[in-house]
Amino acid sequence: MTLYWQINILFTFHFRGAFSEVYLVKEKKTGKNFALKCVKKTAKMQDTNLENEIAVLKRIKHDNIVSLEDFYESQSHFYLVMQVSGGELFDRILDRGTYTEKDASVVIRQVLEAVNYLHQNGIVHRDLKPENLLYYSSEENSKIMVSDFGLSKIEENGIMSTACGTLGYVAPEVLTQKPYSKAVDCWSVGVITYILLCGYPPFYEETESRLFSKIMKAEYEFDSPFWDDISESAKDFIRNMMQKNPKMRFTCDQALRHPWIAGMTARTHNIYRSVSVQIQKNFAKSKWRVRKYRSTNKLGEKFCFLFCLFLGKPKKNCAHCCLPDNGQEWPVAVGLDLDSKSHRVKITCRCHLDPIMFGIIIIGFGFSIKYAIETGNDNNNNEE
Repeated sequence: MTLYWQINILFTFHFRGAFSEVYLVKEKKTGKNFALKCVKKTAKMQDTNLENEIAVLKRIKHDNIVSLEDFYESQSHFYLVMQVSGGELFDRILDRGTYTEKDASVVIRQVLEAVNYLHQNGIVHRDLKPENLLYYSSEENSKIMVSDFGLSKIEENGIMSTACGTLGYVAPEVLTQKPYSKAVDCWSVGVITYILLCGYPPFYEETESRLFSKIMKAEYEFDSPFWDDISESAKDFIRNMMQKNPKMRFTCDQALRHPWIAGMTARTHNIYRSVSVQIQKNFAKSKWRVRKYRSTNKLGEKFCFLFCLFLGKPKKNCAHCCLPDNGQEWPVAVGLDLDSKSHRVKITCRCHLDPIMFGIIIIGFGFSIKYAIETGNDNNNNEE
């Protein structure tokens, strides 16, 4: 990726990850929004995962799969520019006033179309989960996109053996360390469907060993009252996707023909209240609210401030830069610190030492910060 991009951070829609962060960014030349995945170089990071993701993204092209627009490497990070900017699935659900089975069915159908395409091209994703389902744009009718191919596998003989994925979404045969096939993706889609209809995971235990046991036995329930108003067709779809025996499990082709996915049996009554409450309760760590804050002239110019409260706890020096203010140039970037006691924000001016710490930023450009980001756990609504 060449520096002509001069990408500037607008706001973060996904802030978690062992080695990476994803930002919503804008290309100055065209004004187009992109997702910028910043992968930190560390001794623990497996370069093969990143190389694998790039190889897969270059090989595939589908309306419901993120496309790799560009790639750049600095001394400290790898950067993947992807054409998707609408935010995470859970965030979109929580921002809605209404939400129905039909809405969930539309999402899952798009996911199945993408996964079916992958399977037809000999690729198994192996890490399907809600966090890896992003919206293409902020438009209300935006399509959903499958992302994060770091653990994906290009099949040679259709059989894999490496245990990988995210606990809670991984299929029983993976945990038992037996050879497995592309059917593991279908199991994950079943788990995602379950969550989208009730707001909590099908498998939940206090200890990892008991959780392992439940998943390997495929022991889950449609608990009352959360599932009382969900159609039997939706439950039938989930049962077929989450069959313990992978040979009995639905393939993507079979799933796409199911009446609930085809839109014939998905109910249209509002389940937003129950689902949204459970999502916030069970997936609070991945929930970020974005709020516009009023301008402040503390620096003699109009700035809005950006800050991150990480699980309710301030994270010092977590933001460095944002959009240029009407093309004006400043010799320093805007930095800020958070007081852990009062949660008050102090905006300071300082030199931006790492031009590629939070995006492809050139030293010497000034930045007007546009958004504030906070966790759903923080109740402090004071504006500075």
